[in-house]
Amino acid sequence: MNILQVEGIKSGYGSMEVLHEVSVEVEEGKIVTLIGPNGSGKTTLLRTIFGIVKPRDGTITFKGEDITGLAPEKTVMKGLSYVPQEENIFPSLSVQENLEMGAFTRTDDWGSRVEEIYALFPDITDRRYSRAGELSGGMRQMLAIGRALMLNPEVLLLDEPSTGLAPFLVDQIFERIQELNRQGVTIFLVEQNAQALKCADKAYILEGGEKKAEGSAKELMADEEIGRLYLGR
Repeated sequence: MNILQVEGIKSGYGSMEVLHEVSVEVEEGKIVTLIGPNGSGKTTLLRTIFGIVKPRDGTITFKGEDITGLAPEKTVMKGLSYVPQEENIFPSLSVQENLEMGAFTRTDDWGSRVEEIYALFPDITDRRYSRAGELSGGMRQMLAIGRALMLNPEVLLLDEPSTGLAPFLVDQIFERIQELNRQGVTIFLVEQNAQALKCADKAYILEGGEKKAEGSAKELMADEEIGRLYLGR
């Protein structure tokens, strides 16, 4: 069953159209990865799904409900969380305060959720009272994902969490993403790093605002032509 479905989306900024009738499907309980080079429209797609950018055409359906153009503050209440590539933490606040900010719409007792986040990302546990701006790049990404998880989303939208990280930190981030998925969170991950295919169930390739290929992640990794054109082989 598809928990998130994007059909024929056209989107962009001002007079510039970035996405040209893009369609993707995210099955509940799966990790779906979309990869593509810089400027291919990956971030625009996530921003359009989340409601930051209004689409010019097409529909976005979440849990069977049309959420096309819905404002982010309403989208997040329906069970979608988004972690942007940049400016995804509050650097002047502590790690603990960042996580508390992530629970801004919750009216129940969310204290235990904080401890669950620390258990998932033990690297930031000992830094809970440190300023977030003092964290390493890898820890910042863990904190950004943790903050998004404070609302217990059903689907997590991740925008290139491996950007700028050392290879061993990239491995850690992808391992945490897989652990999140095992805990029941559906993941829609966009990446330039083709290594993301290794943790995905299904994958798409986006270039120039158009979908160039789709299939199981294993199929795309095994395809010689796709490997030559998009995976640097």
